[in-house]
Amino acid sequence: MKNLFIDSHCIFPTPDIIQTANFYEHKIGFKAVHYLNSSEPHICLYLDAVEIILIETNGQKVIPNRELYGSGYDAYFITKNQEELQEQLVKSKVTIVRSLHNTDYNNKEFVVEDIDRRWIAFGIKEA
Repeated sequence: MKNLFIDSHCIFPTPDIIQTANFYEHKIGFKAVHYLNSSEPHICLYLDAVEIILIETNGQKVIPNRELYGSGYDAYFITKNQEELQEQLVKSKVTIVRSLHNTDYNNKEFVVEDIDRRWIAFGIKEA
């Protein structure tokens, strides 16, 4: 069974779908497309080849993986030019929780915290 998977999207529950969409649009540069009148209301966020789907939590707060399980990011995006991206996010006043570094698992990455306290990593495997 080869080549069954084509792509994937992150699904982020959020207590305030508009506020979260605004964060990703204005701070990171995603384009938001609202589907709030559909049978399953959501907002799609697009940037390059990445899509994030926002859904409402019905009042529940977001609990990041590191709090639920003791470790782990909430999303990991494979990126190039991390220096440029990190600089752009710093200028946009996005909270950097781990600056660009080489990990012990051979990735070059940095980590930000989004408006819902998720930790999002941007990295790539080093050769």
